[in-house]
Amino acid sequence: MEITTSHLGFAPDLDPATVAAHFAARLAVETDVSDVHAAVAAGEAFTLVDVRSAEAWDAGHLPGAVHLPGGKVRLRAAGLIDPDLPVVTYCWGPGCNGATRGALAFATLGYRVKEMLGGYEYWVREGFTVETGDGTLRHPVVDPLTNVR
Repeated sequence: MEITTSHLGFAPDLDPATVAAHFAARLAVETDVSDVHAAVAAGEAFTLVDVRSAEAWDAGHLPGAVHLPGGKVRLRAAGLIDPDLPVVTYCWGPGCNGATRGALAFATLGYRVKEMLGGYEYWVREGFTVETGDGTLRHPVVDPLTNVR
């Protein structure tokens, strides 16, 4: 019997319906910066929560976001975040799981929640504005690989 290996690890017996269910489940709990930007622009009702540190928040955050560091969600969410609105969490970027942990904390408290993939990093890379203590700004360098408008 010949044994072959694949770097991609495709399972030959994996049913396409199982794969479709997996990706549908991910889309139910994840969103991305472009979709969040479009939802903000359309005036959709949800709460955008920045779960990063105070220092990161002060350096820049998404317009309209609420600052609630991830470790404080369980303690402070009820007093800050309307439970009737969906929540979208974000952290620094793809290499950070703070938004995942924040989303988990909100979900365990009974909130409808999604994690924004890409985080603050990709928001900036796509050329969207951010808020700082000095006002609203757009970073001067937009990544041409993420922003093809």
